[in-house]
Amino acid sequence: MDFVANREVFLPAINKVIGVVERRQTLPILGNLLLVARGEGVTLTGSDLEVEVRTDFPATVKEEGETTIPARKLSDICRNLSDGAEIRLRLQNERCVVTSGRGRFALGYLPAGGFPTMEHEDRGFELSIKERELKRLLDKSAFAMAQQDVRYYLNGLLIEVNSSSLIAVATDGHRLAKFVVKTDLAVDAARQVIVPNKTVMELRRQLTASDDEVRVWLGEKSLRVFVGPMTMTSKLVDGRYPEYERVIPRDVGEVAVIGKDALRHALSRTAILSNEKYRGVRLSLAEGTLKLLAHNPEQEEAEEEIEIEFDGEALSGAFNVAYMMDVLGAVDVDKVQIQFHSGNKSSVWRGLGAEDETFVVMPMRI
Repeated sequence: MDFVANREVFLPAINKVIGVVERRQTLPILGNLLLVARGEGVTLTGSDLEVEVRTDFPATVKEEGETTIPARKLSDICRNLSDGAEIRLRLQNERCVVTSGRGRFALGYLPAGGFPTMEHEDRGFELSIKERELKRLLDKSAFAMAQQDVRYYLNGLLIEVNSSSLIAVATDGHRLAKFVVKTDLAVDAARQVIVPNKTVMELRRQLTASDDEVRVWLGEKSLRVFVGPMTMTSKLVDGRYPEYERVIPRDVGEVAVIGKDALRHALSRTAILSNEKYRGVRLSLAEGTLKLLAHNPEQEEAEEEIEIEFDGEALSGAFNVAYMMDVLGAVDVDKVQIQFHSGNKSSVWRGLGAEDETFVVMPMRI
């Protein structure tokens, strides 16, 4: 194998695939990238056995071939070369030799035959969605996924497909996020899949706000996403997701409308004196005002008051400040609406007028 490529196409390709390569591996070859030089370009692949990312970039191929090279070392070398540098990579004397200008780097490699690749399922269906819509779907919901929960099915994002919409749902048992994209999909029956946390986060990193079409293949055990020259393949979580609609309160009383930035700043200040372990802040709603209260075991207290649009009966409830801040980060309009009945009931949050999004924050005792 012997090829020459410009740093400005080689390095972005490495950045596309290196996100799935774990620093600590059970198999040494999973710390490597698979390089296949054919025709007028090179195919790069990274994998951790659960998620695989593959992409192509143009190159002058002097000798076709394939090998696997340490991912982090290759990335570090290319990143530290000057802009526009020409990079030559070839196998020589049982080493992979990377040269650029007067620099020469001899790396160890492992045979390409030992690199595990994920097979494509024949059974399933394909749908298309604009890249910005898919990114928005993930950004609006992924923050509520669980992290290493024993309920393994919560460590991922539920994607529900029906004939009129694409729905994303995430919950960790303390909060829930649901977002709906209205679209016309040619599917006979509703289908649910659970996409692993790592796959969701890697997709969020890769996607942009373009209007390009993204193709998504949903199989019985795997997911495949095609974004330009990149293909991401992932195993799905084998499990049954909870009936999330039962978690979303239906009768939640009057709506309070609050400026998003004003609430965010007030929460940040009040949380300074909240209990460091539980991070609870009490919200007290009254006509025209919202009072935020926090205290900690050192008997310190914080109190803040902001103007809101609310004319219902006075009520209050305590919620985790980090969960509330995550919701505000997912809202992309200037005002947020909050609804809840009392301190022992869940609160429902939305951007003002944004009926396609639903955020539920469970109450807590402080």
